[in-house]
Amino acid sequence: MALAPARGGLYDRHISSAELRLYHPAEFPAPHPPANHALREQPVNGPQTATPDFLTLRDHPRARAAAFDSSPLPMALLDGAGRVLTANRALGRLLGREPATLTGHAADAPAVLHLDGRAREDYRAAVREGSAPGGHVHRVKHEDGTTIWTEITLTPLPAGAGPGGAPAAARPAVAAGAPPAARTLLSVSDISERRRLTEQLRHLRMHDPVTKLPNRALFFERVAGALADSATGRIGLCYLDLDGFQAINDTLGHRVGDRLLDAVARRLIHCAGDGDFGGHLVARLGGDEFALLVEDSTGTEQATDLADAVLAALQRPFDIEGHRLAVSASIGVVERLCAETSPTGLMQAADTTLYWAKDDGKARWTLFDPERNAHRMTRQSLSARLRPAVERGEFLVEYQPIVSLADDTVRGVEALVRWLHPDLGRLSPDRFVPLAEENGAIVPLGRWVLAEACRQARRWQLEHPATPLFVSVNVAVRQVWDSDLVSDVAQVLEETGLPPGLLQLELTESAVMGSAGQPLQALQDLSDMGVRIAIDDFGTGYSNLAYLSRLPVRALKLDGTFVRGFRTAKHLNPADETIVSSLVQLAHKLGLTVTAECVEGEAQAERLRRIGCDTGQGWHYAKPLPAERIDDLIGGTALPVPPDAAG
Repeated sequence: MALAPARGGLYDRHISSAELRLYHPAEFPAPHPPANHALREQPVNGPQTATPDFLTLRDHPRARAAAFDSSPLPMALLDGAGRVLTANRALGRLLGREPATLTGHAADAPAVLHLDGRAREDYRAAVREGSAPGGHVHRVKHEDGTTIWTEITLTPLPAGAGPGGAPAAARPAVAAGAPPAARTLLSVSDISERRRLTEQLRHLRMHDPVTKLPNRALFFERVAGALADSATGRIGLCYLDLDGFQAINDTLGHRVGDRLLDAVARRLIHCAGDGDFGGHLVARLGGDEFALLVEDSTGTEQATDLADAVLAALQRPFDIEGHRLAVSASIGVVERLCAETSPTGLMQAADTTLYWAKDDGKARWTLFDPERNAHRMTRQSLSARLRPAVERGEFLVEYQPIVSLADDTVRGVEALVRWLHPDLGRLSPDRFVPLAEENGAIVPLGRWVLAEACRQARRWQLEHPATPLFVSVNVAVRQVWDSDLVSDVAQVLEETGLPPGLLQLELTESAVMGSAGQPLQALQDLSDMGVRIAIDDFGTGYSNLAYLSRLPVRALKLDGTFVRGFRTAKHLNPADETIVSSLVQLAHKLGLTVTAECVEGEAQAERLRRIGCDTGQGWHYAKPLPAERIDDLIGGTALPVPPDAAG
């Protein structure tokens, strides 16, 4: 609001209500204005107002003293040694003391802020440096003994300022023995409520709302702290996943699932807080995954004993809303030196070990094994490099002869892929084909093998037209599902010029038996195209012979386990020979040819010949060979039979 001109109309100033409260002239005697009290010039087009210098707080010591004392912010003026020269009433109320009783004491002394330890060191360092514009959070003690969280700020004052705070130039000189000059303004803000709200928010942010356990963020924070400050220098972790929880959650709903998780949490807390285990941190990391942290581990046995206790606690059923529920847990246990791990490394090891426990049968704990992990890491590395390896051309194809048992002549070859790994050397299919089937790399790899084998078979056909060889290529079931196998085969045959009758595709028994929909249609289309379909490793899977009549299959390849059973007369297994004989007879009645795998000796070859098996394949005839070595075996002449490996 606008006020009437102050002091007889000499000064015409618009003063706000806040200024009126602090600086109303009636509160103080009018000082003599300085010599240069002329009106401050205003813009020509603006209002003609003026501000008297003697009304500004800067030049009015008593006004400043009154404002200091009545300020709601707790404050004190300190001398160069950090002693209190004067304190305002707000600081007295904050500490529960009369302001006058604070005078003369060091601000960090028990009579004032009562700082100790690190807080006192930080405070004294700030006083020595003479500047601390940023607030420092410390706890101070009230007279009644309660603790108050505060933010303390030290603000340097102009050199020579006295208890009134006015610059020395603005005051007359003081005599010897006068009060020392104020050097620093100490302000103390009560942040107890703000800190309480912050801690509440942090608690909500760092705890799981369902179980009230620490969540993943707080768990990792505790792990980092334990690694940095462990009394034993070791750390342990039990990382568990509930077996069967998902089915309960899906069938009974999330409400029952959440209550089950909370009940599991209570039992885990009981296990971790038992006297035998010293009270370890229990956290819910998400979903149905929990972790128990052994911060000062005494060794592997302590962690595995804790895992045993958890398994025993979860064996008892849970009664939730009228349902009796049973769950078990798979637990990965890791225990190691703190200096040899990190939070991320510890969790990676625990996660790996947890899945080992699941693979080993669930409802158990598994201890981290460095050798097993090295094997896993190798598998991961191979898996990651498979697709780029196909693009870089790191694979080659070798061929193993398929020989007629009637006259020992080569009728065909099986294409077998090898990986020339730049670091690990030559790798056999069992090292990488399962990985390729898992990650889908089998599709581009299988397409490359198919094209390479067909090109080579076409070359053999052109060079030896009188005795053309068929080439047999293995096909994974994922190739049927994830690619257009029929289109791929048709394209390769067209590009290479290989007759469809000289291509045989091998699928495992488990992949073919029970096929329906897309796989069955693909097999039928390939057969209609003229491509031969063979079942590999026959006898190890479903062995549903009746189903064979409905599949477009033209050949069976007997698994080597049957053939090994009658290597010699001395080691003859009559049951194996009876089974093989029956399979061969039945296959022939269905119009199928039979190839025996893993033929390793002449005695086996002779028995298979007598049984009526059509062709054989194995080291008795030849190991997988480069393409140029197959040229020497083509022409219809009998293979040179090596000495009987079986003796």
